[in-house]
Amino acid sequence: MIIKSAEFQCSNTRTDKLPPPVLPEYAFIGRSNVGKSSLINMLVQKKGLAKTSQTPGKTQLINHFLINENWHLVDLPGYGYAKTSRSNRADWQKFISFYLRNRENLQCVFVLIDSRLEPQKIDIEFCSWLGENGLPFQLIFTKADKQSRVKTDQAVAKFRKALLEIFEEVPQHYITSSETQDGREEILHFIQGLNSTFTR
Repeated sequence: MIIKSAEFQCSNTRTDKLPPPVLPEYAFIGRSNVGKSSLINMLVQKKGLAKTSQTPGKTQLINHFLINENWHLVDLPGYGYAKTSRSNRADWQKFISFYLRNRENLQCVFVLIDSRLEPQKIDIEFCSWLGENGLPFQLIFTKADKQSRVKTDQAVAKFRKALLEIFEEVPQHYITSSETQDGREEILHFIQGLNSTFTR
């Protein structure tokens, strides 16, 4: 897929204010500071489209980006640690879960995992929640350039093994780096395939 245009469309915390559900939509989510904004900017080849920050929990809204004028990339707030009140976190969880369970044009959730870490309980629990709610998802392992390929492969194998304790099959995964652009073509190819079968 060639990215011809990528534009910010809107941000909000109200699901009734989202764009009309007429285009295929792909949500990106992960633990705070997993490298989500950098990955999004790398995918669409537009620096600064998604705001990057060294402060975990910076994304606090549902952000819609219109790509090639025919699909939406959705940047969701990170789960886990964030410098905000417990009540704020609870509110985010409510509107994120409502969005994921009720957005009729949502084609796939991309769950971002830091490839440098051992399997994290919060990531496993979130994947389990997606499975329980019948939501299709794929795994994206980020920051692969920060360590050797052997270590990344070992981390992926451990995470997949942990998921196999919950799921009969583990979803497809991608190994990515925002620096080297690894994984970009594979993810966009997958999205293109789903776009071609989308019906309004």
